[in-house]
Amino acid sequence: MSVKILLDTDIGSDIDDAVCLAYLLAQSQCELLGITTVSGEADKRAMLASALCKIAGQNIPIFPGATDPLLIKQKQPHATQSAALPKWEHQTKFPQGEAVEFLRQTIRANPGEVSLLTIGPLTNIALLFRADPEIPALLKSLVMMCGVFTPQPADKPCCEWNARCDPHAAVIVYETDVAIHRSIGLDVTTQVKMAAQAVKERFSHPLLQPVLDFAEHWFDTQSAITFHDPLAATTIFDPNICKFYPGTVEVDPNDDSQYGFTKWDDQAVPPKHEVALEVAVERFFEHYFGVFR
Repeated sequence: MSVKILLDTDIGSDIDDAVCLAYLLAQSQCELLGITTVSGEADKRAMLASALCKIAGQNIPIFPGATDPLLIKQKQPHATQSAALPKWEHQTKFPQGEAVEFLRQTIRANPGEVSLLTIGPLTNIALLFRADPEIPALLKSLVMMCGVFTPQPADKPCCEWNARCDPHAAVIVYETDVAIHRSIGLDVTTQVKMAAQAVKERFSHPLLQPVLDFAEHWFDTQSAITFHDPLAATTIFDPNICKFYPGTVEVDPNDDSQYGFTKWDDQAVPPKHEVALEVAVERFFEHYFGVFR
């Protein structure tokens, strides 16, 4: 049976967004209903997503979304991987100002059937939940690559990038009730990493070729890929890749030194969220590359 997915992504910054989208396009169980982009140069991010969809031969609706956080200054103004776009066929024109409405209409047209997968700052999703407060109850699930949930040093807590890029949006999303509200944070995603040379050897499938090309810009400063976003995506199709625990997440949007810092209470009654704290690393890689065979 297929799973209906809406993807919200900041593809074009960290390479793992492209790695994730390639997985979704190759996953036979995935019915990708649409893609919305978020963060600086949202149009270029949409072009990058389009390049992958073209290679996959899939006509997926793509909508550029919010380019700026709700209140704070943009932390990732550029989609640096767009430098590789001239090498790949891609769409260049997209509907403007319609991303939130597209999400709203698509979820309303498929009540209880859509898993909303967020792998970027949560600006679009916060705007969606504020625009139509009934939407969260109409979702099958909300799955997010976001947060850090294990104990952190008091003097220097670790803050995950998606939450930090728009902490006020993260507050809105975590305060919203969804039937299944899951977060996969840095606690587990940092355990699924692959060195650059291994990536170049294993990314042989045609759908991974543009990803490898985008990654050349990533490898200018990085020696490996961490599969943050793909890990979140795979848990939708194989629930045994990560082990989830119930609790309630709060986000600090105020202190400039810690805004976006996620606080998890595993004793909260009733719990509002589930967070991943364990990952079967080998199972993940077998599952991920298995869809490209």
